[in-house]
Amino acid sequence: MEKQLTTKQIIAKRVAEEFIDGALVNLGIGLPTMIPSFLPEGVDVTIQTENGIVGAGNAGDFDPAYVTDAGGQPAQVSSSAAFVDSATSFALIRGGHVDFTVLGALQVDEKANLANWIIPGKMVPGMGGAMDLVSGAKKVIVAMEHTAKGKVKILTDCTLPLTGMNCVNMIVTELAVFEFINGELTLTEINDNSSFRGNSRKNSSPFYGSFKK
Repeated sequence: MEKQLTTKQIIAKRVAEEFIDGALVNLGIGLPTMIPSFLPEGVDVTIQTENGIVGAGNAGDFDPAYVTDAGGQPAQVSSSAAFVDSATSFALIRGGHVDFTVLGALQVDEKANLANWIIPGKMVPGMGGAMDLVSGAKKVIVAMEHTAKGKVKILTDCTLPLTGMNCVNMIVTELAVFEFINGELTLTEINDNSSFRGNSRKNSSPFYGSFKK
């Protein structure tokens, strides 16, 4: 019997299906780091981190304090990996060389705006490289749970401070997949095992339906 996936694993597995062989990918902290475990057979990607690893991997049992990802977590590197300085790392991002970036989100709205770095009144270290990634990557995928503590996260307008404007290409949740097609928030897939139905209370933003075959 196949082991049932957790909510986060469902999201990570679906995002992994978007990657193409040979792509340069930047993964945010948290859920996005689970994606490499679900890469389809024959798809090999190079993972880039803002702090200068080109060819990062899963930490596994390897725990060197001196090799960490951009979130400060232990990171493995492939045999062909390179270490570059911050200027070169961000030149890759700002120069449009990153094929996919996958980030979590606090809110996304129907205008493809993203808010994911701060809740007013909460202490945070800073925005990090997210602002550069959402403006420089060729495809921006938001990987997030559909609601947070019962509150919707896909809105008509973001109410939290923005990370980027008109920058999101795709939203993947445990319930459904949305894409921005011709500037419109469009529902393109519904998870077979979800109870998501049309324009429900799980979204506060209207959207179009254009299902892929």
